[in-house]
Amino acid sequence: MKAYAKGESEPELLEETIGVNFERTAARLGTAEALVEVSTQRRWSWQQLDEQVNQLAKGMIAAGLQPGDRVGIWAPNCAEWVFTQYATAKIGVILVNVNPAYRTHEYAYAVNHSGLRMLVAATEFKTSNYRVMVEQTRADTPSLERVVYLDTHDWQQLLDQGVTISDEQLAARLAATKPEDPINIQYTSGTTGYPKGAMLSHRNILNNGYQVTGMIDLDEHDRLCVPVPFYHCFGMVMGNLGCTSRGATIVIPAPGFDAETTLSVVEQEKCTGLYGVPTMFIAMQNLPNFNDFDLSKLRTGIMAGSICPVKVMRRCVEDMGMSAVSIAYGMTETSPVSCQTRSDDDFERRTATIGRVHPHVEIKVVDPLTGETLERGETGEYCTRGYSVMLGYWNDEEKTRAAIDDEGWMHTGDLAVMREDGYCTIVGRIKDMIIRGGENIYPAEIEEFLYQHPDVEDVQVVGVPDEKYGEAVCACLRMKAGRDPLSIEAVHEYCSGQLAHFKIPAYVQILEDFPTTVTGKIRKNQLREDAAKLLQL
Repeated sequence: MKAYAKGESEPELLEETIGVNFERTAARLGTAEALVEVSTQRRWSWQQLDEQVNQLAKGMIAAGLQPGDRVGIWAPNCAEWVFTQYATAKIGVILVNVNPAYRTHEYAYAVNHSGLRMLVAATEFKTSNYRVMVEQTRADTPSLERVVYLDTHDWQQLLDQGVTISDEQLAARLAATKPEDPINIQYTSGTTGYPKGAMLSHRNILNNGYQVTGMIDLDEHDRLCVPVPFYHCFGMVMGNLGCTSRGATIVIPAPGFDAETTLSVVEQEKCTGLYGVPTMFIAMQNLPNFNDFDLSKLRTGIMAGSICPVKVMRRCVEDMGMSAVSIAYGMTETSPVSCQTRSDDDFERRTATIGRVHPHVEIKVVDPLTGETLERGETGEYCTRGYSVMLGYWNDEEKTRAAIDDEGWMHTGDLAVMREDGYCTIVGRIKDMIIRGGENIYPAEIEEFLYQHPDVEDVQVVGVPDEKYGEAVCACLRMKAGRDPLSIEAVHEYCSGQLAHFKIPAYVQILEDFPTTVTGKIRKNQLREDAAKLLQL
């Protein structure tokens, strides 16, 4: 039997925009609770949330933003992130997600590549001072006309600007948006070393959020705790859009993930659902006071980002009460989910697989060289096709054509096996991607940056085993003649403020030569194995 599967045709796809869908939910649920930001104890009913979104949307229209313009958001999880997501969607402005961990090099690239006109930003978070980084790159980001800092008067000023815009003007902008319009750009690192901007439409992400939450039976009686970042599809699509399309309450436990805070919020807010990557669930389950929390309302949720250890899944079901917890697999370019376990799947399927094909989507496993569909049980490249495949990479037709073939199949670069029962497993990555605690890291981006160090002759970056994060970054360096070897401290200092913390190498190895094939290609598999042995990992 061929390694091909087509999803069900139910529930039907939503043929409407994010703004129209959101207004429909708000009108239906009115005074019911829509959004809770626990750290500030702010709460909004659906009606109040819609009013807040409209006020911001009017402010953006008054600021001169036109359909198709790009507005960036550079902030941790907060209520204003949600307002910005829906306000831009209502007026046809493309939201650009900027990773809160970005440093100047990555931030400036995202601003220039997407042509941001406006940036909504926090002033600071953890070790990031966004205001300083924005000022440091001002001269290098000419398209950026206005920066609105959330915790300053800038934000209120933008909201106040909207008084000049009528309800009719806002309604006209909403009516002019179409489901197939691009509405979101999410940056995902590429093998060239520069991030690529996956361009997603209303139809892409609204439907994926709707389908994903349908699999875990979410509805208006549910309260979903979302500790995963909004800048990822996991937070803003599976979380926010999943909730607003179903009428569930969005609960923001904190700006960033903290295990104890998350469990405390689940108890306090009586959350019925919880999202996380495996490392988050491990951190929560390993708290010394784990048994002190009342998780009796929890019944469902999603684990995604990397393979779930059996022990962790067992504790989710038995100790956290998440009997309907689901495993989801996807990538930014596919909005994101194309494979998911069902709430009634047995334990084996929920731990050994990434689930089966999503509704309205096709998947297949092909020979990476010939493109021929393989038999079930054989290892090949996982491909997917359907409503969820991105419109393309922003301003990059060449890379779009390389990723999406003439028949509309997205080639993921992941190696997979489709079992006889149609459930799939991911067994590796064609292009040596490193997954550190749910973050996808592409070695070429780090390599390109480290190449710029004046003492480095050559560099190869590989993933090595790590107990806490699954994988860690190891930089293998060849030094220029006569230069002293770089210490791990020197590499950290060089990367600090330039690369996101999760991309900074945890290990550095100085080598005379790299192992190569007969044709001179670097043998990364051998590099990885050698590094793990030398580091005794």
